[in-house]
Amino acid sequence: MKEQVEQVINQIRPILQADGGDIQLVSVDEKTGIVTVTLQGRCGSCPHAQLTLQAVVERKIKELVPGVTAVERA
Repeated sequence: MKEQVEQVINQIRPILQADGGDIQLVSVDEKTGIVTVTLQGRCGSCPHAQLTLQAVVERKIKELVPGVTAVERA
């Protein structure tokens, strides 16, 4: 599961980098399906970071990686 999540993050990364941000995978709990990430750069301090996390990151990861139940910020 972790490798699949990393692949999806690598797909999302260019979108965030285009806005001066980035994303880093912190952990994947395969029992609960919870993925933890850190938003960096502009994405880390953006007032819309939670929206980005839910609307872009979480949606894409849940869509492409079976078993992921949630994506949270570290």
